[in-house]
Amino acid sequence: MSTFKIGGEIEINRLGFGAMRITGKGVWGEPADREEALRTLKRLPELGVNFIDTADSYGPEVSEQLIRDALFQEAERPYGDILVATKGGLTRPGPNIWHQDGRPEYLMQQVHKSLRNLCVEQIDLWQLHRIDTRVPADEQFGAIRQFLDEGLIRHAGLSEVSVGEIEAARKVFPVATVQNHYNLVNRQHEDVLDYCEAHGIGFIPWYPLAAGDLAQSGGPLDQIARLHKATPSQIALAWMLKRSPVMLPIPGTSKVRHLEENIAAAQIVLSDEEFAALDRAGR
Repeated sequence: MSTFKIGGEIEINRLGFGAMRITGKGVWGEPADREEALRTLKRLPELGVNFIDTADSYGPEVSEQLIRDALFQEAERPYGDILVATKGGLTRPGPNIWHQDGRPEYLMQQVHKSLRNLCVEQIDLWQLHRIDTRVPADEQFGAIRQFLDEGLIRHAGLSEVSVGEIEAARKVFPVATVQNHYNLVNRQHEDVLDYCEAHGIGFIPWYPLAAGDLAQSGGPLDQIARLHKATPSQIALAWMLKRSPVMLPIPGTSKVRHLEENIAAAQIVLSDEEFAALDRAGR
């Protein structure tokens, strides 16, 4: 796998793992098959995956706790070579319900809760899940600066933001990553991706496997997948990895078999012609 350095210093393999799907229905409560979810997490280092993205709101807290139960070890580095990134800034009153809360005191509370859930003294990458429109952005950015200064977090990122918002945040703290909705057929954040590439900021696309009609039988993804003896989802991931050196896809699953299929996409090399054909179709 090709690699990227978070914050210019923590090297990770670019194809990571999103830990939202290891929770229950509606991203709420325990998974239907807890043992399979734990097996999936334990398989990650064996497959070379050393970047996990989670959030305190997944469960809530369930995802972080499962990661701890599966991968924590009593050592100087509790997760070995794995960077466990988490997020804060949302509340969860029920299944499939998400509310923003960017009050500095709430963000501080959630950082400490994530530290306890993961059993670490410092979070390598903490991301603001959303900029709360009801709270001045500078107050939220100031809180993140405080987390960095106090050593609670090592690097900080943002989620679902514009170029202008990234630039405003960078006046207060170094932005290591940006996590926006992006995939082959959803390209609304091309300008953000280009900005991240120009400034060495990791771009984490959420919902990376969506491909719409392109994945149907006989469609562009399906045709190229057949040539590579792969699945359309694997080709979609291979396209994203080729799209930019700062792209850090995090496909998620709670099944070992599906995880292995996803990670195999890192071995697929698309030709420039195949990449361009998919790019045109996606746009």
